[in-house]
Amino acid sequence: MQLREIADVVDEYTGRSRAVLEYGMVTKSLVDRAKQPGFTADSWSPLAELVATDEFVRVGNFKEVMNWSEYVDFLTNWASSAQWEGSFKRITETPDLVILELEERSSVGEFSNVVDSVSIYEFDDNGKITHIDVYLQMALPDNAMLGSYEDVRISE
Repeated sequence: MQLREIADVVDEYTGRSRAVLEYGMVTKSLVDRAKQPGFTADSWSPLAELVATDEFVRVGNFKEVMNWSEYVDFLTNWASSAQWEGSFKRITETPDLVILELEERSSVGEFSNVVDSVSIYEFDDNGKITHIDVYLQMALPDNAMLGSYEDVRISE
């Protein structure tokens, strides 16, 4: 499967699939900006435009469950020291869901990894993202990488 940059494929899609790809591009842009002085939780407002923030729930790669406020706090902390990029593999849209497959590359400090991800996005009637489930295929992480999850409650 040929990997392509999200920005190179976004114009091939409309509707909810395009919204999901835009979510990825906005995330990349904000992760890059997060190292700048003055970047705060409020800086995620461009991403919030795509989300039903009052209903939003994200279940992450370690089964941690976050609402929008908790997710923004997590992103702000993580992005301040992280590099992230994703390459497009495939996107599938059904009437109720969009399923995005990426190869994601990230680094925090000395730790870097490459994972294959599948994220499942649910939407409200206004086309806003209400729920994201994240699934990863990856090598077992080093304990140092898990430090960014220190204050996050992980489901068992």
